[in-house]
Amino acid sequence: MKKNDLVQVRIEDMGVNGEGIGKIDGFALFVKDAVIGDLVEVKIMKPKKNYAYARLERILEPSPHRVEPLCKMHRQCGGCQIQVLDYQEQLRFKENKVKNHLKRIGGFADISVLPIIGMETPYYYRNKAQFPFGTDKAGNPITGFYAGRTHSIIPNTQCYLGVDKNQIILEKILDYMKQNHVKAYDEVSGSGLIRHVLIRVGFVTKEIMVCLVINGRNLPQTDKLVKSLCEIEGMTSISLNVNQEKTNVILGQELIYLWGEDYITDFIGDIKYQISPLSFYQVNPVQTEKLYKSALEYAGLTGKETVWDLYCGIGTISLFLAQRAKEVYGVELVPQAIEDARKNAALNGIDNVKFFVGKAEEVLPEQYETNYVYADVIVVDPPRKGCDETLLNTIVQMQPLRVVYVSCDSATLARDLRYLVDRGYELKRVQPVDMFPATVHVETVCLLSKVK
Repeated sequence: MKKNDLVQVRIEDMGVNGEGIGKIDGFALFVKDAVIGDLVEVKIMKPKKNYAYARLERILEPSPHRVEPLCKMHRQCGGCQIQVLDYQEQLRFKENKVKNHLKRIGGFADISVLPIIGMETPYYYRNKAQFPFGTDKAGNPITGFYAGRTHSIIPNTQCYLGVDKNQIILEKILDYMKQNHVKAYDEVSGSGLIRHVLIRVGFVTKEIMVCLVINGRNLPQTDKLVKSLCEIEGMTSISLNVNQEKTNVILGQELIYLWGEDYITDFIGDIKYQISPLSFYQVNPVQTEKLYKSALEYAGLTGKETVWDLYCGIGTISLFLAQRAKEVYGVELVPQAIEDARKNAALNGIDNVKFFVGKAEEVLPEQYETNYVYADVIVVDPPRKGCDETLLNTIVQMQPLRVVYVSCDSATLARDLRYLVDRGYELKRVQPVDMFPATVHVETVCLLSKVK
């Protein structure tokens, strides 16, 4: 295979990032935007010794699982890797992804994975969206999403994963920028003002938050923007986030409130949460409730247990657990999140939960070694990189009866499960949950029990 060769191949599998995989005489081709069952013509782009990356040129025979996606920008945009798959096939892909990682990385050949929990309507599910702003060749402000693996903005104000109000908000901001000659931020030169907008929506309360990320400390004609946004029903909070660093990190640490409250509220189950612009909060509230109910079931609480909830964010899982536990201790690195967690506990009249600020891999070992803390149940919900080995080692030393592991990356999940199983725990249940339809991402909640 040489670069720019045109070849035909039948797609027989899909990789963890949603790319189609086909073979010609044992030579593997990885093809973005191709799905299992497609017969495609592709152009070789990056040939290697035993495989190559190829670009989809034509679909000669579509897969029976291929559908016409709602979004016309799905190929250019980096957000929805598998929107062209019918939803049942998306679920099969994600369930198999979890199974394969458990088998190949964790060595769990015989573990039974429960059927993935999907959505009835796999669109319009995101309660949070972040849109970058830029400038087109004609000098007009644009917003949308980055093309895959680039920082080139695909102009688009209608994303079918978010709520309808997003489009109205984006168009009002673009109109404000044009009318008042407000420039979008330029990553190369570091000039310009508006970098991103963060939009949050309460699915139950219908409250809306708009937070503009700016390369400065104020906006010209702010009152005009506020007046326009307040025409939208449900508008509750409008703020600025100051980010003057030359960085890919979206949010800065300073907030300037322009109008309304400094938070919005929403519910997961019976628990009410206050959500600030900097809060971590699960983006799919419908599936989050299903995920947390599984975690609560796996925790097996009777009202007598001491529970540690690690990577607790604004206390979402902690407060769920506190309804049935004797006491809950939450740990989170971000001080703002812990401040929100304490507010949320007070908001719900929950007084059997205590929160610590710090790294889970530092706080829990210190509390165990210094204060001899105990846990019947430990819940972990780490970032994609999984748990630090120091933390896992402390969990093993503490010997809780049950460990509930919530994961957004099944590869690091499999690695960490192997560590715990090799040190006295049995993997009892594995439940995938589809939190992000149309993407390759999948959440999983697992139950481990201490071997007696």
